[in-house]
Amino acid sequence: MRFLEQAGMAALRRMDAETAHGLALRAANTGLARLPGTITSPRLRVKLAGLDLPNPVGLAAGMDKNAEALRPLSRAGFGFLELGATTPRPQPGNPRPRLFRLIEDRAVINRMGFNNAGMEAMAARLATRPHGMVTGLNLGANKDSPDYATDFEAVLARCGPDLDFATINVSSPNTERLRDLQGKAALAALLGRVLDARAGLARPIPVFLKIAPDLSDGDIADIAEVAGDAGIDAIIATNTTLAREGLTGPNAAQAGGLSGAPLFERSTAVLARLHDECGGRIPLIGVGGIGSGEQAYDKIRAGATAVQLYTALVYGGLSLVERVVRDLDALLERDGFLTVAEAVGVGR
Repeated sequence: MRFLEQAGMAALRRMDAETAHGLALRAANTGLARLPGTITSPRLRVKLAGLDLPNPVGLAAGMDKNAEALRPLSRAGFGFLELGATTPRPQPGNPRPRLFRLIEDRAVINRMGFNNAGMEAMAARLATRPHGMVTGLNLGANKDSPDYATDFEAVLARCGPDLDFATINVSSPNTERLRDLQGKAALAALLGRVLDARAGLARPIPVFLKIAPDLSDGDIADIAEVAGDAGIDAIIATNTTLAREGLTGPNAAQAGGLSGAPLFERSTAVLARLHDECGGRIPLIGVGGIGSGEQAYDKIRAGATAVQLYTALVYGGLSLVERVVRDLDALLERDGFLTVAEAVGVGR
């Protein structure tokens, strides 16, 4: 099956990246691939913001924007899934081409622009999602919205009843003015409004905050302070970067957010700094460049309670999830940790 997966991926890489992505989601729904189902062990089980995860390896937002492949993704070995981003109204996003592989760098640049089918379509699919998989949603804002906070509130109110968590996304580089919301005053106002909206749900859910890697130490300190004061349940570090240092692929000059292997060091440094600033008060989710169990372990040792991956699947296939989870379990056992929690923040 691994050979067939690699052959299929080789064929997909000969196509436009966005076309290949859509075909990969449809292929996952055929049910032909061998999927391991839930992977867990006593070491791997994690409690994150009140959520019980079978393992700490989750799917990052962006892969399944419209909940089109929930069933196969729920059986792929992940400990949790994050869907979206979802905006109130359907949105076409930026003009194509807008998704670019950097094969030599094992990276991707995207300037998708929150293309998605909107919150009504997402809510309908969430209502029939498989039970037993912790599932969250990345909250997005329509590009032409005069008030992004209102959009976040609307998506949370509409989709919240069928979610286990929601993520406030203030860190995508592809929506104008969005990253401005990471400023101290703007962020405090935004978080207050979204958390007020959360209180209106019949079943209030944890709310996470996703931040950019392109932040100064002062910015990180401010975010930690504001998030702590607001009562945010976890922080996801980090989204894609605008930096381009050290790239070799021919698409390196494309505009948009860079994800994948080149982001690992920077995103992990931000995570470690954030762990220092939070002092254990807010759990952290490490994202950016994870492509192996060892890199997932590095994120945990830098301060992450859980991790997410996406871009590495472009190069390693969906079977990578099982390898990352099982290798992480082996590394925890090797170093004498009885649980993931024991390894959080112990140093790289």
